[in-house]
Order: sequence, then structure tokens, then C-alpha cells
Amino acid sequence: MDPRGSIRARHARHAARALGAALALTLTAGACTGTPGGGGTLRVVASFYPLAEAARQVGGDLVTVSDLTPAGAEPHDLELRPSDLRRLRRADLVLSLGRGFQPAVEDAIASLPDRSRAVDLLAGLPIVDSDPHLWLDPALMGRIAGRIAGELARRLPSGRAAFDARAAAWRARLDPLDADYRRTLAVCERRDLFVTHASFGYLAARYDLNQVAIAGLSPEAEPSPRRLAEVSRLARERGATTIFYERLVSARVAQAVARAAGARTALLDPIEGLTREHRTAGDGFLSVMRRNLAAIGAALGCKGAA
Repeated sequence: MDPRGSIRARHARHAARALGAALALTLTAGACTGTPGGGGTLRVVASFYPLAEAARQVGGDLVTVSDLTPAGAEPHDLELRPSDLRRLRRADLVLSLGRGFQPAVEDAIASLPDRSRAVDLLAGLPIVDSDPHLWLDPALMGRIAGRIAGELARRLPSGRAAFDARAAAWRARLDPLDADYRRTLAVCERRDLFVTHASFGYLAARYDLNQVAIAGLSPEAEPSPRRLAEVSRLARERGATTIFYERLVSARVAQAVARAAGARTALLDPIEGLTREHRTAGDGFLSVMRRNLAAIGAALGCKGAA
């Protein structure tokens, strides 16, 4: 199965909604302005949690950030409400990932009267095989923050020094995370990371792991019986102890492979959205990334695992 096929299929399903998005934006255009928000702050709309978190870290009190993807929702299949379209129209800066990651957001952005306010953060970054999951690599998350700082400074030049300083401070928090991943995953009994869908390619490449995905880039992709059998065989042959599933996606496929391979299942979070459970616990990007590291270290028998 072409891993991009399901993404294209979702885009086709959302295309019928594009006309409605355009109409809603047109109807609200007369009541909205393009000036920065009150108090000299910039209104930033992020399409899903990792971008919203980076914008908050970089923007500080010079921005107000809203996240289009509700808590616990799967961002790939986000459908926008009229209130979301109004937020997009009023924003000074819209942050998203293109290439079919969130088709409804791309359709709405294409309908904006002024598309210069929208920034596709995949542009200029080292994309591999149309995989958008760069934020799971701490170094690339740092580059995303730097790009956001530049975009904020273009719209609020007086804040440039503050944005650059805050982006540097965020990278300074990401660097110890990167160091912990390197230390923990340096020496492991196994280096094959068995996952439900191919979210962890950049993380695996950064730390010299081998991602084995049951399905492709889309969480909706249904693997064929042949693929299920192939991954089950690989898991047995390579002594895998753990098949990882994702928080916002059914664990059914991972459980089937784990049964066939004599392995267990465990959660590995792609951090595409914070659930209400996360928020109640005070979780954020760094804490979830560290839980992921603990899970990977235990699954692969890494010497540096706690």
C-alpha cells in the first residue's frame, strides 16, 4: 500500500468541505481586521499541539496562541467549525504543516483572503518521504522554534530580540532531552522499533534505531493481512518484546501483531495532541517525550534505561 494513499484519500474527502470554508471566510471578512491583537500582541493560530507549544514557548507574553485541534482529537482528521474559520481569518499568523497532514486546515488556508499570514513549517526543513512528524526529533523541534521566531519577528519587529531569546531558551531545554535520548539509547539489546504507524521515522533516524511500521504514514491506513504477517514474522525473528500503539489510535492492530509475535503492547505517544488527561496531570511536550524515552529504553533493553 502506498503510505501516502490514505492521506490523499482523506484530502479528497475534505475537498467537498473547501467550498463551505471559503464561503464562511468570505462572510466573515467584512467584520475582521488584519491588525495585531489588543495590547500589541500577535494572534497566532496553530493547527495542532506541537506547533502551538512551540509558538507559546517562543512568543511568550507577546502572543496569544490558540490551537485548532481540540484536546484528545486526532489532528489528521480535524474538521473545522465556523468559529475556527473566524479564528483563522482574524489571525496575524497561522502555523500549520502541509503535504496533506491536515487536509481541512489546508483547504481553509487556501481560502484565506491573505494567505501571506499562513506559514507551512515543513517548508525548508529536511522532509523524508513526505513524513511530517519532525517535532519528535528534538533537534528539528528546535529548528521549528527558530522558524517561528523569524515569522513572529516579521510581524512584530519590536519583539525580535525577545523572540530570538525565547527560541534559544526553548532549544536550551530541548538539548538535555536530546542528550538523554542519546545516552539512554546508545547501547541496546535491540534497535528495531515496532510501531503501529510510521510516526517515529525522524526520532529513529536521530538515535540510530530502525522503525518497523505496521502501517504507513496515516493512522487510518489499514495494513493488509500480508503486511501483518510480515511484521509478526520480523518481530519474532528479531526478538521484539514490545509492539507500540498510539494514544489517539486504536490498539487493535498492535495487539494482533503482539499476539502473533509473543510480545506485549505499550504506548508510544506521537504527541499530536494533548488529551484532557495530559492537561489535568500538567503534562507538556518535554514530559511526554521523556515518558516515550523510558518506554523505548525498556522495550529495546537499553543499558542506559532507568
